[in-house]
Amino acid sequence: MLTGLSVWLFALSFYAVFATYSHAQTDTGSVQVITNSNVINTPPNTESYLPKPSTDRRVLADSKTLDKKISPNTFDLRQLWNELRSNNPQLIAARETYLAAKATVPQIAAPDNPQVGLIWSGMPVGSAAALGTAGTNPAGNSGYSFTQPFKFPGKKSLASDIADKGAEALQAQTENLYLQLGSQLSTLYFGTLAAQRQLQVLSDTVIRAELIKNIARARYANHAAAYVEFLNAQVAQSAAESDKFSLEKQLTVAYKSINVLIGRDPRDKLTLATDHGLRATQVPTLLELENYAEGAHPILKSSGFQLEAAKKGVTLAKAAYLPDFQVIASSYTRRGPFTSNNGASYYQFEFDLVIPLYFFTKERYGVEQAMRNKSAAEATDTSNRQQVILGVGSAFATYEQVKRYTEFLRDRQVPQAEAAYRVALAQYASNGAGFSDLLTAQVQLRAIEIQLAIAESNLLQSKANLFAAAGKDPIE
Repeated sequence: MLTGLSVWLFALSFYAVFATYSHAQTDTGSVQVITNSNVINTPPNTESYLPKPSTDRRVLADSKTLDKKISPNTFDLRQLWNELRSNNPQLIAARETYLAAKATVPQIAAPDNPQVGLIWSGMPVGSAAALGTAGTNPAGNSGYSFTQPFKFPGKKSLASDIADKGAEALQAQTENLYLQLGSQLSTLYFGTLAAQRQLQVLSDTVIRAELIKNIARARYANHAAAYVEFLNAQVAQSAAESDKFSLEKQLTVAYKSINVLIGRDPRDKLTLATDHGLRATQVPTLLELENYAEGAHPILKSSGFQLEAAKKGVTLAKAAYLPDFQVIASSYTRRGPFTSNNGASYYQFEFDLVIPLYFFTKERYGVEQAMRNKSAAEATDTSNRQQVILGVGSAFATYEQVKRYTEFLRDRQVPQAEAAYRVALAQYASNGAGFSDLLTAQVQLRAIEIQLAIAESNLLQSKANLFAAAGKDPIE
């Protein structure tokens, strides 16, 4: 007959054997993670997106195991952002649009194209197109002309400046798109790492349930416990294994989404490293972030360029009252244009003004249109400034709240739950009492560890979103 002491010794021996086995497997584990409370498995580089269940687990603190092996195909967050900037189709399209807009600037600044003309007149009788052959009408003549139109000085430079400001506004919008996509990428990245961490927690839960099952089996063989205790432990273990299925599906979708964001085929294999560098980034104060956003946020840069373009548009519209002009130089001879010139030639110079006629209707309404555009640009710039400052404040408040909650879970609830589980396991193994307490402690520990994994992921997500809201690359 087994006594309570023998059951307790059995539990300790099982714990020690398993811990020794997991320690021996640490150097050869195929998937393992980084440090401290943010330790999360990275998936193996196999045909599956999902990490295989790690064998180097410890009963209580398995998630603190460290494996320094890193896959050569691993991407950290900085590398993912670089891939995003280089290969994302939306960013490529935005950059090409900017370059196309930039290419219009020298076209607008270039002089107008000249015109070259051929003149002949006085066709002889009987020839529909006499080009200076013998018998040409002596009253006829032929010649060449060269016409060069000119804008009033200053109009070309104003128009090219407006086009240049519009192109720079597009560039600023591209940078804002980069920050938005990067924020989305960071959310996926940390969410994926959190899902991997939850898989670790569930694997730990399966191991703990296996230990409880073995103790319950031994106690049942000793007639010291009911068989239902073994069944309940088995149900808890099956529930943890069932939860892993949905997480594995979530990981598969997340990896495909990350691949699409960085411009890769969704089916490509991807491994995430947890050494992302964002954790070490210091968060400035709210005032510093607001000041930075006012001076450097891409949205405000874009609206600033648009406002400058609108102001120059008013000046250009007023310049429409000024006339344009053209110069025409001509050369005439009394012979046909395609024959030798045996007659005298004479030259002609003409200067034309293109004046705004018809009571300045087009010009007056052009100025009104430009003034309306300027007022709209000013209102848009004010609105964008308010929205950016509001976004920074909201993101900062979210970050502070998530930070406090994460610290509360990590510093208080997780240690308490671990202590409760140890005490309940020891009591059940020694005297057989409190199986429901043990099962409850195990479930609570699992739930709190999952909450901590999610909270730590949310903390890093909110940190990245805060920097993006201020117009700053989080890990530059």
